[in-house]
Amino acid sequence: MNLVDETIQEAATLGVFQSTTSLNGDAKLKLKNYIERIERLEEEKAGLAEDVKDIFAAAKAEGYDVKAMRQVLRLRRKDKEERDDELSALEVYMHALDMV
Repeated sequence: MNLVDETIQEAATLGVFQSTTSLNGDAKLKLKNYIERIERLEEEKAGLAEDVKDIFAAAKAEGYDVKAMRQVLRLRRKDKEERDDELSALEVYMHALDMV
């Protein structure tokens, strides 16, 4: 029995399912609400992704290096220690490959 089957069996035992193929009223409503919330968030996420794309396009049009901007954003998401470790390793590797 795989994990999905075990989860369904456990849920059926707890009364979430009327059988292994249908949901009871409360579980059905909760599932519908979860799905609708996820759909709304995915729509918002798509809209935000389009906004970010537009901002990068505007920055590029003004001469900014979008690739460098993306790298800066990636580094800013990390804490200082993690960022310093990454930059130190990069410097070591670049020296080892005579790139500096």
